[in-house]
Amino acid sequence: MPQIEQLSETLTSQVFWLLLFFGLTFVLVGLGMVPKILGTVEMRDNQIAGDLAAAQSARDAADGEEAAWRTRENANRAAAQGVIGEAKAKGAAASAAKILAAQTRLDARLEEAETAIDAARNSAMAEVESVAADAARDIVARVAGAQVDAAAAEAAVKEVMAHG
Repeated sequence: MPQIEQLSETLTSQVFWLLLFFGLTFVLVGLGMVPKILGTVEMRDNQIAGDLAAAQSARDAADGEEAAWRTRENANRAAAQGVIGEAKAKGAAASAAKILAAQTRLDARLEEAETAIDAARNSAMAEVESVAADAARDIVARVAGAQVDAAAAEAAVKEVMAHG
C-alpha cells in the first residue's frame, strides 16, 4: 500500500514540524504572554487589595467620627436636659411664690369676710332680739293687757335665745 510507504517518509517531517510549532507556541505564549498576563493579574489584585484597605480605613474613620458625634450629641442632650430642669425648677419656684402670695391675699380677704359676717350676724341677732322683745311686749299688752318694761322683755328674749 502506497499510503503506508509514505507514512515513514512524511512522519518524521510531520513530527519535526509539530515539535517546532508547539515549541514556538510554548516560547511565545509561555514565555511572552503568560508573564504579562500574570503581571496584569497581580497588579489588579494589588490594586483591589489597596482599594479594600483604603475603604476599610475610610470606614474606620467614619465609625470614629460617628462615635465622636454621638458622644457630643449625648453631652449636648444632657446639657439641654440640665437647662430644662433648671428652668422647670425656676418656674416651679416662681409659681409657688405667686400661689403663696395669692393664698395670703385670699386668707386675708377670707378673714375680713368672716369678721364682716360675724359683725352682720351679731347686728342681725341684736335686731332680732330687739324685734322679738318689741313683739313680746306687744303680744303681752294685747293678750294680757299689761305693760312690760323694755329691759325685762329684752332679758327674757335673751334668755330664751340662749337656751334655744
